[in-house]
This record gives sequence, C-alpha cells and structure tokens, in this order.
Amino acid sequence: MDFFAIGKKIKELRKVLGLSQEELANGICTQAQISKIEKGDVYPYATTLYLISQRLGVDVNYFFDIGTTPRLDYVQEVYKQLTYTRRNSNYEEMAQIVKLEEKNPLFTQNNKNLQLLLWHKGICEYMLNRDKEKAIKTLEKAILLTKTTEKVWSEREIEVLLSIGSIYFEEQNYKKAIDTYLLAKEHLEQLPFLNDHTIYCRLHYNIARVLTRLHRYNESFFHCKEGIKWCIEKDNLYLLGELYYHIGYNYEIQGHFKKAKQHMKKALVVFELQQDDKYKQFISEKIKKW
Repeated sequence: MDFFAIGKKIKELRKVLGLSQEELANGICTQAQISKIEKGDVYPYATTLYLISQRLGVDVNYFFDIGTTPRLDYVQEVYKQLTYTRRNSNYEEMAQIVKLEEKNPLFTQNNKNLQLLLWHKGICEYMLNRDKEKAIKTLEKAILLTKTTEKVWSEREIEVLLSIGSIYFEEQNYKKAIDTYLLAKEHLEQLPFLNDHTIYCRLHYNIARVLTRLHRYNESFFHCKEGIKWCIEKDNLYLLGELYYHIGYNYEIQGHFKKAKQHMKKALVVFELQQDDKYKQFISEKIKKW
C-alpha cells in the first residue's frame, strides 16, 4: 500500500475544496494527524479514512485504489473507454484498446486491472471471432484472477459472469444462459451496495430476453417490470427504453397488439429523450402497422 500516494491525493482534494488541515480534521482527528497522513508518515485507521473521504466527497475505495495502483487516472480512463465501446457494441475499437494495454505493467502486474483487459478480450474473442470456447475460457480466467470465495463475488466478477451468460444467449443455449444469469442474480443479492447501478437493470433485461425465448412470458414481464422499477428508483434511463420495448415485444408475440403499442410508445419516448436513433425508426414503423 502506497501511503504517500494516498496522503498526496488527500492533500490535493483538500486544497481543491479550499479546506485547511484544521477544517478537514474537525470532528475526525487532530490537525497534526492530517499533516502526518498527507506526508505519508502514517496511515489512518479505516474509520478515519472513511470520514475523511466523506468530507472530501469521494468514495473511500478511491483511496484504496490509489494506494495499490500507480497512475490510477490512466487505468480509470482505459476503463471508461472500454465501458463506452462495450455499451456501444464497438468491438473493433475494444480489441484495439485491449491489444494496446496487454503489455502495460499497470495491467499485467495488477490482477484487478488485468481482469479488466481479460474481460473485454473475452468479449472480443466471441463478438469478432465467434470463438465461443476461447471466449468463455478467457472470461472464466478473468473471474478467477480476483475471486477469493464462492460465497461472495465482487461486482466486477458478476459483470464478467453476465458476459458469459450473453454468449450462451447468442449461441441459443437458453438453458445455460438462464442458469448463468440466475447465478449472477444470486451473487448480486449478496452485495450490500453497488457502485454501478446499471448492473441490476442489465441483469433483469438479460433474464427477460431469455425467458421470452423459452416462451415464459409472465416471468419475462416480471423481470422487465423489476428492471423498470430499478431504473426509476435510481433515476437512470439506461436500458429503460429497451425494457419497455421488451414488454411490448412480449405482447406482440402473443398477439396483444394494443398493449404492445402502449409499451412501445413509452420506449419511443425514452429513446427520443436519450437522442438514441438506433431503435426509433424500427419502433415507429411497428406502431404504424397497428
């Protein structure tokens, strides 16, 4: 753990906020203690570090990441770029980023960072090369890099598991897909909090899609509605349009076109708010037919 890097970041954030050492220390510890922490002479107790993080407006895990990862800012930027390519299905660019960073010591010498690359490498191996076996082996290897227990999985490990489920879905192996997604759900429910709230709506959306393929429409409706409820509670539009569309799609399959139209209109509103043209014309044409 690099205590100096943590102390340096605390000092930097304190100055950005215009706080003196006395103001930062107030009600937490002494000014002298803050001075020693910022110099890297001592490492604060976990409770002290938590209170400092709250006053500085950051998550306490941010400091732990800084203490274990040099150039955290660079790693975070790579993560941001990979997330963007994943959400926009830009697999060519994703593969380029992975290839560029594969020999970077920031990733090869840190299991958590290496996991990030292997996760996206596995996705590329399937989406670009359609090599299911190699992709799943790469994703399983990524999970094992950080997994320390079967009982509690990290948020990242669960996300990688979702990617494995997506491969089974694409391969039309719906039994394995639903088993994988339900395992991810089981692990997700063990976590006391989430850093990325979109993981829950992604899980419900993926489960709903599989259930539709299995003609289990009522269960698919349930997971769509759970995903929508989560989006609204967290004030997040991510996948909200897709979830409304999928309810409409379930009704369409069953011949309930009036209900299908109602939900697809809601989906259209969300996509328009997001300025997402990907589905707008497709949905509009469906509605016109009804």
